[in-house]
Amino acid sequence: MDALSDVLKSVRLAGACYLNAEFTAPWCIRGELSIPSVRARLAAADHVAFFHYVTEGACKVRLAEGGDVLEARAGDLVFFPQEGRHLMGTDLQLAPMEADAFSASANPPGVDVFQLRYGGGGKVTRFTCGYLACERSTFRPLFEALPRLLCIPVGNGPASALLRELLRAGVRESSELRPGADSMLAKVAELLFVEAMRRYMETLPPEGRGWLAGVRDPHVGRALSLLHAEPGRAWSVDVLAREAALSRSALAERFTNLVGESPIQYLTRWRLALAARSLRAGSDAIARIAERSGYESEAAFNRAFKREFGVPPAAWRRSN
Repeated sequence: MDALSDVLKSVRLAGACYLNAEFTAPWCIRGELSIPSVRARLAAADHVAFFHYVTEGACKVRLAEGGDVLEARAGDLVFFPQEGRHLMGTDLQLAPMEADAFSASANPPGVDVFQLRYGGGGKVTRFTCGYLACERSTFRPLFEALPRLLCIPVGNGPASALLRELLRAGVRESSELRPGADSMLAKVAELLFVEAMRRYMETLPPEGRGWLAGVRDPHVGRALSLLHAEPGRAWSVDVLAREAALSRSALAERFTNLVGESPIQYLTRWRLALAARSLRAGSDAIARIAERSGYESEAAFNRAFKREFGVPPAAWRRSN
């Protein structure tokens, strides 16, 4: 299994397509991406990412506080890995309509899929929008590797047709809420996210840095896959380098240069992320979780966990 698949498996994505939107030029809308907007649906989530898939037309998009303006066209996936406010429209200099002003009244009570129309009556732009929810601790490698705003071209090939069908299925499941809908939406969310990450990785420059650049590198990607496949193994850089077909010094330098931390530092943080998930999801004794995480004593595990998450394991379990 590759590292991206393993992180996605650990992230435990959930999600829903919640909005079919139609805008007519000229228009500008300001939206806020926040957990409260989907908290009732995804009560266990501590991190939410949002997306807009452009099905027709084109628009501009940027973060509300400023930054680069991106052009999104039909077939593009506009993805927000982090929460925050953003502007979208044909003219971002227009006084924006606040999304909250009409999203709450767009549908009757109890209907999850909003049908939203707004604008000046000109050229049409249409979206399907939704969200992905995950655990922040296990999402960290991807979370830190992505910019706050992505515009990912999906194109018109077979993958684009698949993506459109996935979104249609997501809209149906969100609105009908048939038995098994949550499981279906989780799978749709994961497939959507995998395709988006694949496309984004293809756009990274050869000299790119970050976790995804490490996943793409044949040697560092192999090392990451090994660490994710057996996080409880007593890894050393020497052993990891042999299995990744590099010298110890070459792997250590290449890994640190791409990922931003040494292989052992990365492994330690990944083990702690898995420990946080275990604390949240189950009732195993902290001492047992500490042992699985590679710590010889519960006290050492407590100190490392508090450095990473700001609170001791027992407090983390109570708060989650």
